[in-house]
Amino acid sequence: MWRTLYRPTGPNELALIVDSGMKRFPPRLFWQPIFYPVLNVEYASEIAERWNRGDEDSDDAGFVTAFEIPEDYFRQFQIQTVGLDHHQELWVPDHQLSEFNDQIVNGIRVERSYAGRNFVVPDTLQAILPKIESPR
Repeated sequence: MWRTLYRPTGPNELALIVDSGMKRFPPRLFWQPIFYPVLNVEYASEIAERWNRGDEDSDDAGFVTAFEIPEDYFRQFQIQTVGLDHHQELWVPDHQLSEFNDQIVNGIRVERSYAGRNFVVPDTLQAILPKIESPR
């Protein structure tokens, strides 16, 4: 049995995922001690649309990736609720990310895309992105 998780990303992180063949999340930056996939697409979409799309470092775009891991592996992590009831995520310490990546079943896919008016989709991402949703 598998558990579907979601990860909001910006274009830079998504490009690194593409470089891995859509199989792995990149190592955390030195100031990011935790990798946090989220438990539902609604919360991932909120982050991608409101935070990533509005962030200069994300080039005004946010994406929701989805992937599966085995349920028994999932259970070793405590679910963290970090705001509203649906703001649930796993906290995976950065030193466990490689092992976590090894558990991903059938790769990583992009479920949703959000972009500001000035975002230009890089050639490396065009084939994997669903229709980009315009700002509201």
